[in-house]
Amino acid sequence: MKRKGLLLAVFSAFLVLLTGCNNLAVLNPKGPVAKTQSNVIIFSILVMALVLLVVYILYVYMLTKYRASKAAPDYEPPHMEGNKWLEITWITIPVIIVTILSVVTIRSTAAVEKVPEGYEDQKPLVIYAASSNWKWHFSYPEEGIETVNYVNFPTNRPVEFRLYAYGPISSFWIPQLGGQKYAMSDMVNKLNLVAEHAGSYMGKNSNFSGEGFAHMEFEALAMTSKDYEEWLDEVKTTAPKLTEQEFDSLLKESHVGRKSYSSTHLEFRPAPEGENAGHNHGGSEEMDMNSESGEMDHSEMDHSEMDHSEMNMDSTGTDDAGAADHSSHGN
Repeated sequence: MKRKGLLLAVFSAFLVLLTGCNNLAVLNPKGPVAKTQSNVIIFSILVMALVLLVVYILYVYMLTKYRASKAAPDYEPPHMEGNKWLEITWITIPVIIVTILSVVTIRSTAAVEKVPEGYEDQKPLVIYAASSNWKWHFSYPEEGIETVNYVNFPTNRPVEFRLYAYGPISSFWIPQLGGQKYAMSDMVNKLNLVAEHAGSYMGKNSNFSGEGFAHMEFEALAMTSKDYEEWLDEVKTTAPKLTEQEFDSLLKESHVGRKSYSSTHLEFRPAPEGENAGHNHGGSEEMDMNSESGEMDHSEMDHSEMDHSEMNMDSTGTDDAGAADHSSHGN
């Protein structure tokens, strides 16, 4: 009876856990990228579950077969030096498991890094996603609009997110559409996603970047092509222009709500890619300041060289004087 009660409790626990999986966004994909990653996760779980099942069966078998109560009181086990075939077996099986998981992981990683299969002939919608403390700025260079803390895009069309950051490293993640990728300050990372079903999906920063990172959530709304075009027209006709002063004030604010603009910050603050990549992507004024500081550094270097020469002369004189003193003391 006790064993039956224990088995019933374990079975009930499994049922509870399995029913809770429906709420996991990563296992409820709405696009081909997320579908590929979800399949890899499920496959890995099944492989690990199979390994655990075999281990537990062997564990119970060994405990039962070789328990002390079955052996005679005067039984002495034979001395075994080893078994070549058993050693080959328990080395080969893990190698096979790791090889299978490695091949699946490499193939799936290569697949999600490019435009999903079946959408190669379509022109992707380019959206620049820039993070700042603690918000997301979405720039549409082709449409000439920008949004804050929400992003809209059409269904069944590849979207190329170009990620970078104004501040600490963040992680751009829409779980139901694909995996996360980092947004950094001095380079642009690209993330290709496709939404095959219209709906509202949660986006977030999955990388700890400070006290406000938990509030870096945004809505990713996949719309039909008609609804998307209507939304574009509405933003272009009703939203204000984004000025450099407004953008600077947005960067300083810790938390803001949803905002829309009929222009982008890329016009005066380009993304760190191409010739703008690196630490000097802020603009020509910053480069001029750097060049001026560079000239100042050279002049200061000249002075430092003079100082070093004077120091050498002084040290030589000091050494000579010290030598004279030593000689006098010696005499």
